[in-house]
Amino acid sequence: MTDLPTTARFRLPLLAAAQAQKEITHNEALTLLDALVQPVIEAGPQDDPPSAPTAGHGWLVGGAPTGDWTEAAGMIAVYTAGGWRFVEPRAGMRLLRLSDGGWLRFDGSGWRGPEAVASPLGGAIVDSEARAAIDALILHLSAHGLLIAG
Repeated sequence: MTDLPTTARFRLPLLAAAQAQKEITHNEALTLLDALVQPVIEAGPQDDPPSAPTAGHGWLVGGAPTGDWTEAAGMIAVYTAGGWRFVEPRAGMRLLRLSDGGWLRFDGSGWRGPEAVASPLGGAIVDSEARAAIDALILHLSAHGLLIAG
């Protein structure tokens, strides 16, 4: 299907005039859309594909992939009934990583995620109220997936 026309952003396959078996192209586009609309990944980046993936689940492929992912460094890997599908990320894409609840954003050169934030330590009596306020902020930001409390 690589010789068919594709969309500009995500290279979804387009139907061609007088194309035989249009359902194959259409189904491939729907499979990719299913993975890209509100994308969620199980984990990653990681180099090794999972040993027993479930259809519909996705991962971020690491920088030195192995096995079925060898040619997919930095891509989003989605497992389907027909095998692995890979999507090249675009600047501005966001993903939810289920393994830790963190949101990741692709900035055009790599995935950026939440940084671990430790609770404040030390200080004096005046500092205790500031620490309590910061702890509350960290708790709420973590609950929304914006930080990973450390």
